[in-house]
Amino acid sequence: MRQTADDVVRLAQEAGVQLVRLQFTDILGVVKNVAIPAAGLPDALAGRVLFDGSAVLGFVRSEEADVYLLPDPETFRVDPPGLEDPPAARMVCDIVNPDASPFPGCPRSALKRVLDQAGEMGLAIQVAPEVEFFVFERDQQGRATIRTQDQGGYFDVSPGDVGEDVRRAAVLELLAMGFPVAASHHEVAPGQHEIDLAPTDALYAADLLVTLRVVVREVARRFGCHATFLPKPVTGINGSGLHLHQHLSRMADGQNVMAQDGHLSSMGRRYLAGLLAHAPGYTAVANPLVNSYKRLVPGYEAPMYVGWSESNRSPLVRVVTAPPDRLHLELRSPDPSANPYLAWAVTIQAGLDGIARGLEPPAAQPRNLAAAADADRLGLRRLPDSLASALDALKRDALMREALGAHIAEQFLEAKRIEWDVYAEEVHAWEIDQYLTVY
Repeated sequence: MRQTADDVVRLAQEAGVQLVRLQFTDILGVVKNVAIPAAGLPDALAGRVLFDGSAVLGFVRSEEADVYLLPDPETFRVDPPGLEDPPAARMVCDIVNPDASPFPGCPRSALKRVLDQAGEMGLAIQVAPEVEFFVFERDQQGRATIRTQDQGGYFDVSPGDVGEDVRRAAVLELLAMGFPVAASHHEVAPGQHEIDLAPTDALYAADLLVTLRVVVREVARRFGCHATFLPKPVTGINGSGLHLHQHLSRMADGQNVMAQDGHLSSMGRRYLAGLLAHAPGYTAVANPLVNSYKRLVPGYEAPMYVGWSESNRSPLVRVVTAPPDRLHLELRSPDPSANPYLAWAVTIQAGLDGIARGLEPPAAQPRNLAAAADADRLGLRRLPDSLASALDALKRDALMREALGAHIAEQFLEAKRIEWDVYAEEVHAWEIDQYLTVY
């Protein structure tokens, strides 16, 4: 049974909630919120909380400023006991126009449109993200650094610094909020950690990821540390990924439509083919920072080429075959700086297009594609190698822009092109170190 507005008011009263954070994201995925007293919940749940959309990047022009927050009652969560006194809670919101129609700049609504298309095809989609991040020390002035005393590696039990405590506390906090945490562990690089969420409804999974990033950063702050989801904060070690496990099932009976006799079904193959076909077009959304492309390079386990495999983890897409009844696809290129609503929207739209057009994937690549020096001979396409080239690919892919919606696509491309231009004009320390005394 779905949670209603009346349920939210009752639950807030029972928990003694005094403050509710109405949470949403801008187009770039930055978390925003408007805090209201619990007494204002009935008005908020009716969509009567007005805010100035012109103050949020990519939303509206100043002459079109009025937009409203419409909380989703299903997302109401009370903060863990003892975290705040008196207790507080959060709800995730859609952005709507004054007439209550979906606002075209709302990332959450963009994902809902794509999921509606899946529903019209009789498909339900679940997503299970694997979220990687770094925990670093702060200096004596409280500023974030890229230092860590942690020398742990993959799955190490006791890396020997406070990062392990940060991850543990964050997981316990997420569990207390009812989040479906499947696992957590130390990652490959010093100071790097991972939290995995169990498969859940794609919209809910995006809501969870947005809140997870807030919780992890806040927990790290309480420990005197800084947690970052920047894809590549340190040269010479692995960057952080956001591996997306995507599951397709039939809405009528919940049957896994990707699996047939322990291998990909015809529908699974077509969905895979769509992910591969549109990979260049959705890369700017899945890897939205200049820094994202420092991760997509040889030697650090991140994919560089458009390919797939059942036997190794280096390709863009991996077929996860165990257990057989949960066979699904893992998309390995995205990183945790992505706006999850938009990253889910474009990648799911790509897969649905593969089904709709009956696409077939190329042959699987069993070899380690990250080390494929003969990629040209194998006919492998390279993912975009910079934000500039990724933006060009997005601009050429009409379907990916359609998945975002015209408003978001235009604003995203404009904001990211400015970001690239600023980066390109900046003289960086590497250039001074490399060239100043030589030329």
